[in-house]
Amino acid sequence: MNFLDKYTEQAYAAFRIVAGFLFLWHGTQKLFGFPIAFPYPLNTLSTSAAVIELVTGILIIVGFYSRYAAFLASGTMAVAYWLVHGLNNPFPIANGGELAAFYCFAFLYIAAKGPGIWSINNK
Repeated sequence: MNFLDKYTEQAYAAFRIVAGFLFLWHGTQKLFGFPIAFPYPLNTLSTSAAVIELVTGILIIVGFYSRYAAFLASGTMAVAYWLVHGLNNPFPIANGGELAAFYCFAFLYIAAKGPGIWSINNK
């Protein structure tokens, strides 16, 4: 697929932006009930997760301190997986934790690679 080689930086930037965009809505759902209400009562842990989701999602989108933000988001999703999903069953397909597991490793990749192009600080 050599014809896509010239678009790797743009594809990565789109991946970073979309991952951050999708992630921030988990925070707005928990904190503000937008775009849909969060179906569970908030506690200290879920409120902390919501703030992290909202803030790191925005930072990842714009590419500002995105390595740190993505690392924090990755860790948050690792904790979410093991505390919420992994206790029910170790297999993501059986415990509903596929999204948390995917976010964990997507953000770990972003933390390792950095923000790339279309970012405020692209180092």
